[in-house]
Amino acid sequence: MQGSLAAAVVDLLPTPVWAAGHLDDAKIDVFVKASGFSGTIVRAQDGKLVYARNFGFANIGTKTPATTDTVYGIASISKFLTTVTVLKLVEAGKLALDAPIATLLPDYRADTGAKVTIAHLLSNTSGIPNAFTGAAKVEPDLVAHDIGTAESVRRFASGDLIFEPGSKFDYALTNWFIVVAIVEAVTASPFEKAMRAITLDPLGLIHTTATIGIENEPGSARSYRTVDPLVEWPNLRTPTMVASGGYYSNAPDLLRLAHAVFDTDFLAPASLKALRTVRVAEQSYSLGGRVRTMTIAGQPVQAAWETGRLNSYRSLLAHRYDTRESIVVLNHTGISQKDIDLFAEDLFGATPRS
Repeated sequence: MQGSLAAAVVDLLPTPVWAAGHLDDAKIDVFVKASGFSGTIVRAQDGKLVYARNFGFANIGTKTPATTDTVYGIASISKFLTTVTVLKLVEAGKLALDAPIATLLPDYRADTGAKVTIAHLLSNTSGIPNAFTGAAKVEPDLVAHDIGTAESVRRFASGDLIFEPGSKFDYALTNWFIVVAIVEAVTASPFEKAMRAITLDPLGLIHTTATIGIENEPGSARSYRTVDPLVEWPNLRTPTMVASGGYYSNAPDLLRLAHAVFDTDFLAPASLKALRTVRVAEQSYSLGGRVRTMTIAGQPVQAAWETGRLNSYRSLLAHRYDTRESIVVLNHTGISQKDIDLFAEDLFGATPRS
């Protein structure tokens, strides 16, 4: 479906308005033509926009063109935002990455709660089972019916461990249900309010939100199941689901986020080290996202590599640690995430992978 959606969109896309002549133009033209890309591609240096191109319609039905300010679903980049918020709470002395979750959630079962730490949750290595996905197949309304954080954790994130914490990687949504519960417990505030107070507002991320229905606003890119006929693909979610994949943002906000987190003193050195330390080698996974190693000019170069995939949204926030360059790619035609990753590496000047 992904390939056919992208291919079907190609014929509908307007020609982008752009003053040609940048070194990236040729690479981008080849990528867009080959993939059926519709969305936004930007680059920044030290958080300042240096290149931007937009392709296609944010809303195919109204033929509203995509712009650099268009808002997209960022899916699992939400995990990175959540992790930054948790690290700020660690810095404030309200949490510790190695703290067992039972010490933070007294109502959580004591046996498994004594083994699982916050770091296990943020690195998807907790062993907590995911009872939500199966339940939602039986009860589809679960994705839109808010039963509350405590009940969500009790019903879907409290089963017997499926492996010893820290021993395996499991990209389970329910890890993040527990993170939501912990943030709410230590801040005495709903998760989205805490996220805004701790991270979004201090960084000026005014277009970044988990507001239900934001994808239907004029400045947002729609997600589509098909374009012939035109069928939109709404992102239904409850408040407990937003920490793992419920946020929306645009390219300028994501560039601002990367610069603030990695290039300024918004986070303490210990927090930066935690973000840059790979905990699951086979996944290149750290806390809330990945660290990608590229070969550039014959040398290994590392970058934060935050990706998101949800419905037909595809997103990438990549930031080189050494040069402080950022690339953001936001798409809503369901193209291959791998192709986006390799394309961004090419823009960074990396040697192609064999």
